[in-house]
Amino acid sequence: MSGGTGPQRRNGGGGLKLMLWLLALVALAPLTVVVAAMGTGVGLWSPEVGLDLLTFRIGRFLALAGVMAGLISVVLALRDLRRRGILAAVTVLIAAGTLGGYLIQGARMQVTAPNDVTTDTAEVPGFSRLIQDRRTAAGAAQPGGAATCDGVAFAPTQVTPEVAADALRSAGFRVIGAAPFRAEGTRVGSAFGLTHDAVIRIRPGRTDVRITARDDRAQGDQACRLLATVVRNLTS
Repeated sequence: MSGGTGPQRRNGGGGLKLMLWLLALVALAPLTVVVAAMGTGVGLWSPEVGLDLLTFRIGRFLALAGVMAGLISVVLALRDLRRRGILAAVTVLIAAGTLGGYLIQGARMQVTAPNDVTTDTAEVPGFSRLIQDRRTAAGAAQPGGAATCDGVAFAPTQVTPEVAADALRSAGFRVIGAAPFRAEGTRVGSAFGLTHDAVIRIRPGRTDVRITARDDRAQGDQACRLLATVVRNLTS
């Protein structure tokens, strides 16, 4: 009896150890994303390194490897569900959640949309000298002709500068200034530090908004989503 149980216990311990290594492998992808986002946010490296290389190249490869690790973990757990089932479930959940996040975010980033959008293309709201100087200092390209976003129109009301400033704050912007007939703000993305500038122009009977990214890299429909949020805040 004892001669049979010894090898079985050793094999069982080896299986658990392997499953722990598989769990560590699965955790590498989300950990890579966290490190990439934090490093980009504090300026250790550029968005090209943090977003393109670390997140969408290395991180995506690790996420796919994590799915394989999750499947192997399930196979190992079938030999002893009582002892290994929870560990396998955690491994699979992390792997599935990570891959799902990549699929959702990847699809969002692949959406073809402009980075400079407004509710008035005939007379595009302009940024103040302060915002323009900050964009120049950050190496941002000077905004050209802004585009529209499907389903997003101007706010058919003349709001106060205070209401305009609150609409920017509610959308995650830090208000730079609010004066008669306008308000401006800047939003720094929490994940990778991608920055957007916003200006609200107030006129009798209508209020227009412009959102412009400082980085001309592809960002999906982020600018349009921010534009829609600010307009919704103005009219709610």
